[in-house]
Amino acid sequence: MKLGVVGTGYVGLVTATGFAAHGHDVVCVDIDAAKVESLHAGVVPWYEPGLSEIVTDSVAAGRLSFTTDINIATDGADIIFIAVGTPPNEDGSADTSAVFGAASDIGGAVTAPVAVVIRSTVPVGTAETARSLIAERAGFTCPVLSNPEFLREGKAVEDFENPTRVVIGCDGAGEAGRLYELYAEHTAEELIVTVDTRSAEMSKYASNAFLAAKISFMNEISALCEKLGSDVEQVRRVMGFDPRIGSAHLAPGIGYGGSCLPKDTQAVIHMGETADVEMSLLEQVHHVNLDQPNRMVERLTHALGETLSGRKIAVWGLAFKPETDDIRGAASLRLIDRLIAEGASVQAYDPMAMPQVKAVTGGEVEFAEDMYRCAEGADALVIVTEWKEFRSPDWQRVKSLLGRPIVFDGRNIHDPNEMAVEGIQYYSVGRRHLSETLKSRTNGAHTNGHKPAAAAIEAVLQPATRS
Repeated sequence: MKLGVVGTGYVGLVTATGFAAHGHDVVCVDIDAAKVESLHAGVVPWYEPGLSEIVTDSVAAGRLSFTTDINIATDGADIIFIAVGTPPNEDGSADTSAVFGAASDIGGAVTAPVAVVIRSTVPVGTAETARSLIAERAGFTCPVLSNPEFLREGKAVEDFENPTRVVIGCDGAGEAGRLYELYAEHTAEELIVTVDTRSAEMSKYASNAFLAAKISFMNEISALCEKLGSDVEQVRRVMGFDPRIGSAHLAPGIGYGGSCLPKDTQAVIHMGETADVEMSLLEQVHHVNLDQPNRMVERLTHALGETLSGRKIAVWGLAFKPETDDIRGAASLRLIDRLIAEGASVQAYDPMAMPQVKAVTGGEVEFAEDMYRCAEGADALVIVTEWKEFRSPDWQRVKSLLGRPIVFDGRNIHDPNEMAVEGIQYYSVGRRHLSETLKSRTNGAHTNGHKPAAAAIEAVLQPATRS
C-alpha cells in the first residue's frame, strides 16, 4: 500500500518506519523543513534504539521519504495517518490544534475519499470533529478512524513489531477494511480489536491512567512500608504473583514521567471536569506522583542536616526512563528544581539526556562527563534513572569521590546489605533505612553468602556530620 503520515514526531516516525520495513511505500510530511532534510539523511533527532537504522535502510530502499508538501504525502495514498503532537494545555486538557490543522490540510489536498487514521492520543470525539473538518474542505466525506498507539519509549520498534493489541476505532460498516488488512500482514488476528471511535480514543487514556494509578499506588504503599518497617520490594513481589494484579508497573520510585502518563492522566481529569464527572482517584494519582521528588528532598535534608543550603548533590540519570533521551515529565527536573530552591548545587550525569536538560536549566546545573566525575565532591548521590551502567559501578571508587558516602536510590536497583558491605550509607524507596536493616541482620546473619564486615557496618551507621 501507499501510506501518508502527517507528523514525524515519535509516534509518526515509528509508525512510518514500521510499515516501510514491511514493504509499504510511506511518505511522511512535516512542517519543519530542517527536520525533513535531516531525516532524509538518516538522522533521527532523538534517541530510540534501532530506529535510526530502520530509517536509513528504508530511505535507501526507496520505501520511505519525507516532504513538507501535504499534496505529495496524500497523492494516491490508500491510508493517511495523522500522528502529530497533542501537548497539554495549562488546564491539563490536550491541545488538539495540530490534529485539527492536519485534518483541514488533508481535506484541502485529497481529491477522492480516502481512509484517514488518527494515530495521535486525542480526547473522545476528536475523530468526529476531524471528519467534519475534512469534509468541509474536500467537499466529500472521508472515513476517519482511530488507531491509538501503545508504544513504549525505549522499546517502540519492538512494540510495533510485537504489539500487545492493535485497536481500530471506526463508526461505519466496512471502514476498517484497509487498515485491518494493513495490520493483519504482521499481527495475529486475535490481537486486532475493532471498536467504535469514541471507545478507541478512550482506551488509550484509560490504559495510561491505569498504569499511572498502579505506580502511584505503590509509591503510597512504599511510604507506609518505610514507616512500618516493611520491605516494599518483598511486598510487590508477593502482589505480582496474583494474576489479577500482575507484576508490571508495581515498582516504587521517584515518580513516573514521559510524554504519556503525566499528560494523559491530566487529560482524563480534564475530560471528567468537562463532563461533570469527578475523577477524585486520578486527581490523587497525579498528586502522589508530583510529591515523590519532594519526599526524596525531605529525606536528603534529614540525612544531611537541617538544610540543604550549600550542599552539593550528585544526580545520576535525567531521562524519565532508561533507553531514551526524553525528559518530558521527568522526575529529575522536579527534583533538581526543588534542590536548587533549597539552596543546593546540582551536578548531574545521564548517558543520553544531558543536552535536553541543558536546554531547559540554563547554567543552574553542572554536567559531568561520566558518572564518576558526577559524584566528585558531592555530599550525597541520588539515582534517578535506572540506566544499566548505574547498576554495577565501582562503589569503592564512588565512595572515594563522594564528600560523604551517602546514596539515595530512587529506583531501588541496589541491595541495602551489599551497599552496607561497601561502607555506604544507603537509602531507597519503601525499604527500611540502612541502620534499621543492619540492626536486624548483623547478629551473625549472612547476606548472599557473606557476613557484613563489622568495620563497614560501624562506618555506615555513623550519622553524617556537617563540614
